[in-house]
Amino acid sequence: MRRALIFGASGQIGQPLLAGLRRDGWAVTALTRAAPPGGDARTVWLQGGFESMPPLPERVDALISAGPLDAFARWYADAAIVAPRVIAFGSTSVETKQDSADAAERDVAGRLREGEAGVFSSAAARGAAATLLRPTLVYGAGRDATLTRIAALAARWRRFPLPTGASGRRQPVHVEDLAAAALACIDAPASFGQAYALPGGETLAYREMVERVLASLQPPARLLELPAPLFALAAGAARALGRGPGNAVLARMREDLVFDAGPAARDFGYAPRPFRPQAAMFRAPA
Repeated sequence: MRRALIFGASGQIGQPLLAGLRRDGWAVTALTRAAPPGGDARTVWLQGGFESMPPLPERVDALISAGPLDAFARWYADAAIVAPRVIAFGSTSVETKQDSADAAERDVAGRLREGEAGVFSSAAARGAAATLLRPTLVYGAGRDATLTRIAALAARWRRFPLPTGASGRRQPVHVEDLAAAALACIDAPASFGQAYALPGGETLAYREMVERVLASLQPPARLLELPAPLFALAAGAARALGRGPGNAVLARMREDLVFDAGPAARDFGYAPRPFRPQAAMFRAPA
């Protein structure tokens, strides 16, 4: 029986990943910051984080991180664990935010770049095979910071405002497709030492993406398009209350953030679903 260690096992990607490993017959040690659920014969739950790590197995067949990439990279650099296969989730923000006008977003991109480089370097020094996975706009578990937030605001006010011209293209990706990608690349030699964008299976305009989210709600909410100057005033007032999007976020609504799924499809059969949202996908877990 093969053994895996998962960081972020109770998170939005970690949960379907854990379920997939169990279906495939793996024995799993699952780490979470929250109070862990009960384990069983093939799942051992541990509570802790990178700054306060509990005792871990000395050796596993696969080490998978579905948590913060920079923290994982720092821990992995000094960890004594033996793992011939390492898979870590990052984000396409490593590319989309590197030239942002927002200093905080540039910092995010920088930490992602350093994290990726650190994981690859540490894996190479140990003779391990590492793969980095970069999701686009994640949804599906009610825990993302973009589409679930839009759904929550729209459900409260029965409408959601957007500026006219919010036509930048997006590729929302479901958490279960990300988990399937991690499972598929474990035994795919072509993915060793590579980083992959993981977009969703459909490319659509930002406006249409939001419109589908609003239509999935029960009852549906209405999209309210505002002239750009009026929307900017409203967004500025919301920011003053600590609730509105930053200028960089608004600017990107008109920009295409599109990535090629071809390399992942070629190397480990990545085949994400089209964007067909349902209300339950934006409902935060209890």
